[in-house]
Amino acid sequence: MKWLEHIFETSLWQSRLFIILAVVFGMIGAIVLFIVASIDIYNVAAYTINVLLSHVHPHNFHEKIVGDIIGAVDLYLIAVVMLLFSFGLYELFISKIDAAEHSESSQILQIHSLDQLKDKLAKVIVMVLIVSFFKRVLHTEFHGALEMLYFAGSIFALAIALYFLHKGSEQH
Repeated sequence: MKWLEHIFETSLWQSRLFIILAVVFGMIGAIVLFIVASIDIYNVAAYTINVLLSHVHPHNFHEKIVGDIIGAVDLYLIAVVMLLFSFGLYELFISKIDAAEHSESSQILQIHSLDQLKDKLAKVIVMVLIVSFFKRVLHTEFHGALEMLYFAGSIFALAIALYFLHKGSEQH
């Protein structure tokens, strides 16, 4: 019976390597998002240069540029979520990343527990939501005092959330 237990435990332990699929495809997703966001920024720059050279100022020129850049920042932040997710899963389930251990650069990608991974992911996801909120606000029209009050309340709620997010990170 001891050999059956050994085979089962070895198989169970080796099954953790299926995490490689999530790590590889998470990295591919992050790379795709970085490329798409960079192309979006390039397109905004090309559009801006064309508008400036034509001396014709479109009606919603500023809103379009700011909205497109915020959209690209949103994609960059989501790509960072994918990177953190991939690095974290790899370090938690497969192996420590030797290059990261000996690197003098930022330690942000080193994950030592599932709670630490969740904490880092949550912070970046909150930033993605804030950026998405401001992107939507750019295209919102306000038609009354009540809508402006809701808008002020949502900004206040975001400020409180950021305060507590920052306050929580000082304790770790």
